[in-house]
Amino acid sequence: MQLNLHKLQKKINIKFKNKNLLYKSMTHKSFDSKNNNEKLEFLGDRVLGLIISKKLLEIYPDDKEGILDKKLASLVNKEKCLEISKSLNLEKFILVGKNRNKNQPIENKIIADCCESLIGAIYLDQGFNVVEKFIIKIWTHQLKQSVNTYIDPKTLLQEHSLKKYKKLPIYKLIKNSGPRHKPLFEIGVKLHNSKYFISKGSSKKDAEQNAAKLLLSSIGIL
Repeated sequence: MQLNLHKLQKKINIKFKNKNLLYKSMTHKSFDSKNNNEKLEFLGDRVLGLIISKKLLEIYPDDKEGILDKKLASLVNKEKCLEISKSLNLEKFILVGKNRNKNQPIENKIIADCCESLIGAIYLDQGFNVVEKFIIKIWTHQLKQSVNTYIDPKTLLQEHSLKKYKKLPIYKLIKNSGPRHKPLFEIGVKLHNSKYFISKGSSKKDAEQNAAKLLLSSIGIL
């Protein structure tokens, strides 16, 4: 199995100084157990996270940390990397096990990982400015879609609580009033060692969301 480096460079519009790096970025461990793309993937994952984080701060300067964190996660996960890899047709360049059936499709994880290893290789060969331009260009569509990323207050509060206290928020039904056809729920929520923040809603779910929003606002996350 041979890798057409010239065709791949043309596809990504980058001419490598060290073509061995490009070759390595497309080499799966099943093809070469020693000289493969695992460490480049490790590096590329960090480079991608840094550059997308930097771009999100530019696009959404008023967003809170929790919202930015969720947007970042939605942009750099394996599904997005697979999407990018397929847009570049990287599966046509990946070197996999020599005993593999030629008709057997390459697993999605391998294809997605090659997106990150390619980024790692570009960074090492070309430097930060080039890899930043490359990422922002091929992630243009995904970055535009990130404006629609929404996290409901209850989910956001749960993530914050688990991250900071390793515990879930505590919800408590304070009062249930109103007629059966138009009930009114009053629910409180608290974090570890905090007071209860109480809000109302026409359902338990709405009241919990409103209470979570109130608590998040008090600690500057919303």
